[in-house]
Amino acid sequence: MTLLQSAVRRRRVVAAAGAVSAGLLALSACSHPTPIATITVGGDSVNAEATCYADGKAIATTELPKCLKSDHTIEVDPDDTVRFGVDPDIADKGWTILMNGQPLTDSSTKTYRTIPGSVFFNAQYGASGNTTWVAVREGEKDVTGIWSFKLTKAS
Repeated sequence: MTLLQSAVRRRRVVAAAGAVSAGLLALSACSHPTPIATITVGGDSVNAEATCYADGKAIATTELPKCLKSDHTIEVDPDDTVRFGVDPDIADKGWTILMNGQPLTDSSTKTYRTIPGSVFFNAQYGASGNTTWVAVREGEKDVTGIWSFKLTKAS
């Protein structure tokens, strides 16, 4: 091997090591995924990461309204049962189901809850029309995470 070939090889090794280091640095800067909340109706499910998540810290009250809307949609027949499931990380902190921004349930530390589909389209519970926004609210005192879903009434 000539001196020139040796120098070229050394530069390639240094460049490759630099690329690997840069890639690892970029990966370490990424945030980890949030816990998942899931809604199941019949055989259909939709799951989501948090629309707002503070990893155990309180989310500012002024930020909450924008956390309550997302594009995670599921169709609900009023005769169906709507099942909510959350990761144990969410359940451990206590969670509440919100409907159009208002509490629908008391706080729970279980990972699973069910609600009749008719509730989500009943004016008595604050519903209007064929679309309802529901959210999972993490935290018993302070809100530390919100997972939002859109329910549409099956025709």
